[in-house]
Amino acid sequence: MRTLILTSLLLITFTLSGCTAAVIGGVAAGTSVALDKRTTGDYVEDQNIKMKFTHLYYQDDLLNEKSHINVTSYNLHVLITGEVESKKQKQALSKIAENIKNIRQYYNEVVIGQPTSFTSRSNDSYLTGKIKTSVFTSMSELDGAQVKVVTENGSVFLMGLVTQKQGNQITEITRTTQGVKRVIKLFEYVDPNNMKY
Repeated sequence: MRTLILTSLLLITFTLSGCTAAVIGGVAAGTSVALDKRTTGDYVEDQNIKMKFTHLYYQDDLLNEKSHINVTSYNLHVLITGEVESKKQKQALSKIAENIKNIRQYYNEVVIGQPTSFTSRSNDSYLTGKIKTSVFTSMSELDGAQVKVVTENGSVFLMGLVTQKQGNQITEITRTTQGVKRVIKLFEYVDPNNMKY
């Protein structure tokens, strides 16, 4: 009897924990959308674009396991980074982007060459975190959902909905971060009078 009660209590605890996690996860996702400068529709569509691209990438026989690809979608603008073995593979990635509905613009920044090492990718992750911390510490009016920072082999790509002034500030912070080789601005500039904080 005692085992049965104990088992029942454990099941209730795990069930409640699961519900709590689901509620907290839902609230976190809702908060992320609320802070984002994109419309809810575009936010959802960015997630869909990334999933569609990934699916089509794995279906393409030309793109093999030696390819290293990252896809970022922000406000229906798509950035493709990484490394492939040939020009044909790079073209295949462009073709995938061209065949996905609702992409406003895409940037194929894939490099033809050997995939980057684990050390290089770890350094890229470190740089991305460092830049984000510097940007959001220095610019309190920005939030994490407003700007995308993508680092590939020391090259930093900046995306997001910002004013010209904010874009210049973010670029300067990024440019002066140790370890950054180059900065590529892919911002969409908005009227400062239309920005909501």
